[in-house]
Amino acid sequence: METLSSILSAIEGVVWGPLMLILLLGVGLYLQLGLKLLPIRKLGMGFKLLWKGRTTSKGDEGDGEVSPFNALMTALSATIGTGNIAGVATAIFLGGPGAVFWMWITALVGMATKFSEAVLAVRYREVDEAGDHVGGPMYYIRNGLGKKWAWLGGAFAFFGAVAAFGIGNTVQSNSVADGLSESVGLPYWVTGLVIMVLAGAVILGGIRRIAKVAGKLVPIMAVAYIICGILVLIINADQIGGALGMIFTHAFTPISAAGGFAGAAVAKAIQFGVARGVFSNEAGLGSAPIAHAAAQTKDPVRQGLIAMLGTFLDTIVVCSITALAILTSTHWTSGETGAALTTLAFDQSLPGFGQYIVTFALAVFAFTTILGWAFYGEKCFEYLFGVGSIKIYRIVYILAIMAGAIAPLDFVWLMASVFNALMAIPNLIALALLSPVVFNLTKRYFSGENILPGEDLNR
Repeated sequence: METLSSILSAIEGVVWGPLMLILLLGVGLYLQLGLKLLPIRKLGMGFKLLWKGRTTSKGDEGDGEVSPFNALMTALSATIGTGNIAGVATAIFLGGPGAVFWMWITALVGMATKFSEAVLAVRYREVDEAGDHVGGPMYYIRNGLGKKWAWLGGAFAFFGAVAAFGIGNTVQSNSVADGLSESVGLPYWVTGLVIMVLAGAVILGGIRRIAKVAGKLVPIMAVAYIICGILVLIINADQIGGALGMIFTHAFTPISAAGGFAGAAVAKAIQFGVARGVFSNEAGLGSAPIAHAAAQTKDPVRQGLIAMLGTFLDTIVVCSITALAILTSTHWTSGETGAALTTLAFDQSLPGFGQYIVTFALAVFAFTTILGWAFYGEKCFEYLFGVGSIKIYRIVYILAIMAGAIAPLDFVWLMASVFNALMAIPNLIALALLSPVVFNLTKRYFSGENILPGEDLNR
């Protein structure tokens, strides 16, 4: 295990090095500028379309498996997870308060990335042998860039199928097992068994059952967590100014060691802010467009406007609440990290039940993330091995939940971080090369043109 950890650590140092940070932020910034800041300017329009997308309009019936609203909820089910609770705390512990600023920057440029991913996913999706709509980076690479790039789509599908076991499975069950063990003394294997049984019952039902569960659980739990977080911030209102000051100051200047906090250089703030931001909102990874490809819509841009809300809600709203709750407490320099740090911060302001709020939120968020990533992973596996392989993948994925619950936490996070980056590389290359398609579709949508699926854009 030590040898494998050393190998993964060496790979992580390369794939999350300066080139990856430049690629993530650079492609996102290029898309944001190419779209003339449209994802930010049209944020309100996105929310209006989301509300209308709770049900499918007559003109869109039959073009997908789930409503546009439930497509976003499925994507959010995979993004709002341990990254919002444990990931934010880890970023602050390793990179200091300045890491939060770089999480925000990642989210702002990531809105354009997520918009573009969804536009391309709907534009280039296919109907598989089972009659379901399938799409995502592997399909827009093959169908958009041509057969000579098919190997890149295959690479993404392989990395995605494997990454699902890290970011979407073992990390989640491990974090829940650790949280329940600390708060109520529940054995790790018991937590793993319960999650495995509950998740298995949903996953075996496919995208329709996953979307149905996500459409109910995600909004309820997200709103409940946000309300509790705002309550913490109201109690600590006098500390918010200082916390914001630290975030902006230490995004550009090093922070010294204090208490159990080891201090952090600016490079660490950028590295861990971007890495944990991407881990949380998944902008650039290419995971979310797999869910949006199943949306009941004929218009790629409309789904893109809905998809970009995922990054905004995940990072700008939920992650910010967690970060400010931590930085307005006295525990962020205690030496604690991960979910334990977030738990201490909430419990300081809401003694007696703050820890249970975090533990319960973590459990529900992690559970829905396991569901969302099960769908992502199986679609990547299907691309490689066909529809007949889906059942095998589902069974192995469900069994891995138990293994993740009892595995060493550091190793699990390390594996997730490496495969996150490996997924992002082929997707970001495709986004850059296919950006003219995104810009063209967007321009024509806002000029009132109706672009039919598969229509030639060069006319």
